[in-house]
Amino acid sequence: MKYLQGQPHALPGHRTTLAGYAARHFLFAVEEGVATVTLNRPERKNPLTFDSYAELRDLFRALAHADDVKAVVIAGAGDDFCSGGDVHDIIGPLTQLDMPGLLAFTRMTGDVVKAMRACPQPVIAAVDGICAGAGAMLALASDIRYGTQRSKTAFLFTRVGLAGCDMGACALLPRVIGQGRAAELLFTGRSMSGAEGERWGFFNALHEPASLAQAAQAMARNLAQGPTFAHGMTKKMLQQEWNMGVDEAIEAEAQAQAICMATNDFHRAYHAFVAKQKPAFEGD
Repeated sequence: MKYLQGQPHALPGHRTTLAGYAARHFLFAVEEGVATVTLNRPERKNPLTFDSYAELRDLFRALAHADDVKAVVIAGAGDDFCSGGDVHDIIGPLTQLDMPGLLAFTRMTGDVVKAMRACPQPVIAAVDGICAGAGAMLALASDIRYGTQRSKTAFLFTRVGLAGCDMGACALLPRVIGQGRAAELLFTGRSMSGAEGERWGFFNALHEPASLAQAAQAMARNLAQGPTFAHGMTKKMLQQEWNMGVDEAIEAEAQAQAICMATNDFHRAYHAFVAKQKPAFEGD
């Protein structure tokens, strides 16, 4: 992995820790099992570049092996989440690429979404202000989304002459807000307000801008203190069962739950219940 090579501390069985990882194209910190990714170009509304796309892809892939990260928060510095691909650093150069180069780029951006969905940690997006284009896809690829009244989420690909089917939007957005609502947003590229986003189920909740980060961190810490192996199983099944019939899903969940019943956390929960104590989960 280009941006993570030599950064994590190796553990037996190819496990790693990411607490010491020094991100190059955004801010990154790990505290109490929660990794916080902060897009940090507030003067430009936190746009993405070729390099930040690649580093995000590599980071979320590495999270699959990170023992010290139990949940992730992704946010933007300042008053905005992410304005999408940088017009000067990405959009302009794309007009000069040939078809193989364009396809390599679109596959890389899609790989960011794949990596976010594949990492076992729950990902919470804290969305304030502008959340557009690829930024809207980062939010959509997250497992839980918190917004504000001033959040403006736009899948604006059509407004620059592109199709709405970018980075998995046509697969993911209808499942979150419904086919008709998704079609409207993807055809028109208009902004979805914070209130609409909450009403339609895109946002789990709205918070005041000043308390948004705190709410996202609180949820992340709550999840990090839970049975994190089981949380990873829940996330995996939420993804895999899209392609299953009901009978297949019930069987898959039977197998998944049986695996979780063999964990130490399940036994810890039982013994804590018997002792009338709160279980202290350790993720194994």
